[in-house]
Amino acid sequence: MINLFDLSGKVAVVTGASSGLGADAARAYAAQGADVALLARRKEKLNEVAKEITAAGRKAIVVQCDVSKEDSIKNAVEEVLKHFGKIDILLNNAGIAQAGSVETLTTDKWDQSMDINVKGIYLMCKYVIPQMKEHKYGRIVNIASVNAILADKADALVRHVYNTSKAAVLGLTKGMAASYAQFGITVNALGPGLFESEMTADTLFKHQAFMDMYNTLCPASRPGAKGELNGPVLFFSSEACSYTTGQFIVVDGGFSIT
Repeated sequence: MINLFDLSGKVAVVTGASSGLGADAARAYAAQGADVALLARRKEKLNEVAKEITAAGRKAIVVQCDVSKEDSIKNAVEEVLKHFGKIDILLNNAGIAQAGSVETLTTDKWDQSMDINVKGIYLMCKYVIPQMKEHKYGRIVNIASVNAILADKADALVRHVYNTSKAAVLGLTKGMAASYAQFGITVNALGPGLFESEMTADTLFKHQAFMDMYNTLCPASRPGAKGELNGPVLFFSSEACSYTTGQFIVVDGGFSIT
């Protein structure tokens, strides 16, 4: 029987790979046989993840990269291609969540969120897709959020630019999916619900009233656990996804059920 999730011989690039969901996904790629390029700003954190992957018998390289800067992305992609010769899988995971309403957000904060959450994906794809087209193969997975389709209704948790940027990721995903399917490239998005990470540990997880509300309203009665996003990531990154493109899967324990 063919293992549709086998990634042997594939090269995966993961942005925001220094911790949290990105680091988990990088480990999952390696466990399925892929070699991995780990991209983020914090090189020391990337080195820790790389050591785990190489200790398990796969190749991993660390590339310092700021996804809000075009030159940084261009140089990072060139370095990956120089080392591995190709990129089969791109997981656009890097992102930030700025708190605040349109009244309270500064334009600098707005621009920072849009640069990292949206422009970063555009720029990564700008430099990765040409060689995917050349090889007539590619799997692009964009990390959006359940907040692309749901707003935080409590005043203390309002994140208008986060809602906006993650909704934009869905539009970009659909547009690219339609354009590049003819080249054997699939483009899909995932919408994680509440998972504990560096981004949420010091924000949402510190609001006990919010956590109590979330656990009450979520059918699973809890946040997502470490590794629970890996299954959908691997689906969108593998041969199991060969005829699925332009789609959005929410991974939130049922919180968004209407």
